[in-house]
Amino acid sequence: MKDTLFHSLQTNFLGASDTWYKQTIIAFLVINPILYFTVGPFIAGWVLIAEFIFTLAMALKCYPLQPGGLLALEAIIIGMTSTDTVLHEIEANLEVILLLVFMVAGIHYMRDLLLYVFTKILLGIKSKLALSLMFSISAAVLSAFLDALTVTAVLISVAVGFYTVYYRVAYGKDYHHDSHEVDAAPEEYREDMEKFRAFLRSLIMHGAIGTALGGVCTLVGEPQNLLIAEIADWHFVDFFLRMAPITMPTLAAGLICCAVCEMTGIFGYGAKLPPKVRDVLAEFQEYEDTKLDSIAKAKLWVQAAVGVFLVVALALHLAPVGLIGLSVIVLLTAFNGIVEEHKIGHAFEEALPFTALLVVFFAIVAVIHDLHLFSPITHFVLAQPFDMQPIILFFANGVLSMISDNVFVATVYINEVWAAFEAGDITREHFDILAVAINAGTNLPSVATPNGQAAFLFLLTSSLAPLIRLSYMRMLIMAIPYTIVLTTVGAIAIWLHF
Repeated sequence: MKDTLFHSLQTNFLGASDTWYKQTIIAFLVINPILYFTVGPFIAGWVLIAEFIFTLAMALKCYPLQPGGLLALEAIIIGMTSTDTVLHEIEANLEVILLLVFMVAGIHYMRDLLLYVFTKILLGIKSKLALSLMFSISAAVLSAFLDALTVTAVLISVAVGFYTVYYRVAYGKDYHHDSHEVDAAPEEYREDMEKFRAFLRSLIMHGAIGTALGGVCTLVGEPQNLLIAEIADWHFVDFFLRMAPITMPTLAAGLICCAVCEMTGIFGYGAKLPPKVRDVLAEFQEYEDTKLDSIAKAKLWVQAAVGVFLVVALALHLAPVGLIGLSVIVLLTAFNGIVEEHKIGHAFEEALPFTALLVVFFAIVAVIHDLHLFSPITHFVLAQPFDMQPIILFFANGVLSMISDNVFVATVYINEVWAAFEAGDITREHFDILAVAINAGTNLPSVATPNGQAAFLFLLTSSLAPLIRLSYMRMLIMAIPYTIVLTTVGAIAIWLHF
């Protein structure tokens, strides 16, 4: 009986088929208390961060919520952090959580319009280079005035729509069959399916990097931008002008990098849309056009009108982003006749697992906070000569943002720098320079890893990632050229300007 129960538990643990992965997680859970009580909390804390990053890297083996959640629970139990600190981190990031819960669900109800518009664009632009630049520029412009997670949700919705259309044709199903699975396509479609996946991967990565290129430019582009601006007392135009000497060169360099990657085909870019897939999408578009009766057109017009409201509301910051997302859900469901609870519930399936994962991530951030894991780096930076501090701060923020939450990193450093200013250790002019370096550091080098930015982590753990085979390691590889270019150009701009 006991043997049967043990075997059942062992088989079901994490639901992963790979025994080595289960054993690795068990080893992590065993070694953490030993390290904590022998070599000390500081080293144990850094080991915990490395373990959590490993669970993200293995997202296609097992969703990171379960192994990461076990690590977070253990950290709280052995005293690495407390539930009070975790709650504080959640409260500080409540707007991000509301954004995920409501805005992503709101985008779900706009998928028909998005697929219709982007299919027209995809079929209208034959050049992959032009299409890649269009995705990157569009994502950058939207992220500068809206929100990177919202823009990423749009990109995911569009890509899932494209993939699903071709998948259903490959399996001989009608366009509106509900499943889009990830098993191998029939032989005659397999080669085109792989090329199509590579095509979508490159477009999505260009768009995701675009959200970082635009997000660093304005006060509203990223959550940490607003935090830094509030402490520094910078207004919208002031923020843009102070950041422009760094953001404009990096934006131009990022677009050039996009073009070079597509023209050379390096790091997994350059894949073209297979002709057969283009034909299928064209046929789908014609099929959809034949179905555009008065009711269907009315639904598209409702989605377009609510889309305009969404852009205006976000640009003018009429309310927190999550509440705007809730209003989008109410408007779209009300005017499109979606009033049954179980139908509304489908819209939340995409975002809620990631929302739970993000809360687990905040628990890991709470460990960083309580164990002061970044303190030695902070003290080192502020002990350097004044003329070296901006460039050192840029790299320090960049490296830490790659492995942690860039909002948390920005919070730690801007508060430390502000404290130095209030103590009279630095001037107001020097504080402004360091604030620019902090903002650039948390936004640009952080594109290196999926856990560097919430939008990237959302993409990695979305339903799209397994469909197009976008793993943690593949994202790392595809981000390499952008990481090198943006970090180098950003560092040179800071060095020359300050």
